[in-house]
Amino acid sequence: MTLRPILYSVAAVLFLVGCGSARGNQAISPEETACLDLAGITNLTVTSAELVEATDNTPRHCYVKGLIAPAITYHVQLPWPGDWNGRFLQWGDGGKDGDLDFADHRVAEGYAVANSNTGHDNGSEPGSSFGFDNRQAEIDFGYRSVHLTVNAARTVIKDYYTQDPEYSYFEGCSTGGNQGLTEAQRYPFDFDGIVAGAPVLHYQSTNVSHAFMLNKVFRNDFAGNLAFDTDGNGLPDSLTKLKMLERAVLKKCDSDDGITDGVIDDPLSCNFNAEADLAPMMCGGDVNADECFTRAQLQTIKDIYRGPYDSRGVSILKGKSPGSEWSWGQSNIPHEGNSLFPVNLGYIQSHFNYIFYEDDPGVPPPDVTDLSYTPDKNRIPSEYAWWEFQVDDVTAGRGDLMMSIFDAVDPDLTRYLLQNQGKLILYHGWSDFSPPPEATLDYYTEMVNATFGDDLEAAREHSRIFMVPGMGHCRGGPGPNAWDKLRPLVDWVENGNRPDYIVATHSTDQVVDNQRKVCAYPERAVYTGPAAGEENDPANWVEENFTCR
Repeated sequence: MTLRPILYSVAAVLFLVGCGSARGNQAISPEETACLDLAGITNLTVTSAELVEATDNTPRHCYVKGLIAPAITYHVQLPWPGDWNGRFLQWGDGGKDGDLDFADHRVAEGYAVANSNTGHDNGSEPGSSFGFDNRQAEIDFGYRSVHLTVNAARTVIKDYYTQDPEYSYFEGCSTGGNQGLTEAQRYPFDFDGIVAGAPVLHYQSTNVSHAFMLNKVFRNDFAGNLAFDTDGNGLPDSLTKLKMLERAVLKKCDSDDGITDGVIDDPLSCNFNAEADLAPMMCGGDVNADECFTRAQLQTIKDIYRGPYDSRGVSILKGKSPGSEWSWGQSNIPHEGNSLFPVNLGYIQSHFNYIFYEDDPGVPPPDVTDLSYTPDKNRIPSEYAWWEFQVDDVTAGRGDLMMSIFDAVDPDLTRYLLQNQGKLILYHGWSDFSPPPEATLDYYTEMVNATFGDDLEAAREHSRIFMVPGMGHCRGGPGPNAWDKLRPLVDWVENGNRPDYIVATHSTDQVVDNQRKVCAYPERAVYTGPAAGEENDPANWVEENFTCR
């Protein structure tokens, strides 16, 4: 028998001291000892192992933190041995990450849960700055951190429970969705099941899209902006134009699915034409006003729907879907209410400075909302502003290296879905304001072709995609957008129950006011409940009144 050296972390030592003062000479339990002993694992860097007492939402559990060189900090939440369900869950990340994310609700369900900071701390390297002249940090964030955290977590789990997990799962959305697909493509034997939501699979092109669209609304003193300055103080404050656009789109396509509920069920079949349908709302003499559109603003609308393209008209990525307009004021349109700082500007304010080009072009300017500022090219390091970025750099291949690190676009999932017999669930809200949902659906069809020879039914034996009407980025929106993302996957992997549909709900003030089936592609939920004038009654928007067809 190998004797493990006594290498308790500071946290573990303090715990033991605390126990001694509180319990006198009472011995700690074997479960507590096993937790504290994790600090002494000899083939893994563990910086602390401690016991966490139960709260209202989380049971008592063992908490482990560690380091994977050079800079990946990971942690593992381990349910008490008697509470463990035998499963391991890797919890996905969001944005540019740089922190440790907790999944207390999954620990309460019995999962051993792991996560990492993806190789950097956003407290010291905010935004994309972790990539400044640091290829290792870029690789860690792009794909290395999740796989190595899985390895570390499994080592901890086996040591604590004296057995491997029976099943391993991944759950994530946005950046987490990218991570899930990256795992399926690069490390296909890490998981039995992966659920990846709103995956930023075209990671670089999605950020290109943000820059492209924000240029449309910031340029030329907000000439193409869909917010209007009503009081002449230089800050656009009114979102009347957005409301007009939203109403026009819903008027054209809301009822296409048989009910009028403020949600466009299938944006791909929506025949909204901005130029024709907004013609009665154009500004006379092209003079900007609060309740009309100028030609520049019409072009902004058309370009947001189309997506980014270069100077030759070559498309880079799909655009936003009809029905997503409700979110543009938050995500794409600068106005007084968001301090001229829409959400998507947050994603790109330093993106092209540090993690798009092979050689970093410089640091961001002091105010990324002031396009009148001239970046200082003589300072060290020099300045580079997001509005200097040229879409032509994409088609010229100047971002190819970083795309190879960050993107998750390989459609051949033979190793994961067939050799490993893994299961994959993708989902994406049709009203997402960040990664375009149509691009995710395109990836799924490409995967069906590359992995299953274009046999959709064969593909559906191993993978499903759910396109969620009216849902925003991972959550929210006017349509039903809440359900347990993990449970259908577990039921499929362990019991063979393929998820033909999920049941999603929409709530207002924590009260459910819309519920329906969301069907696995290519089927759609069709209203089959009481009709003859009752189909638009919210009381009838319940699961049993919808059928997948």
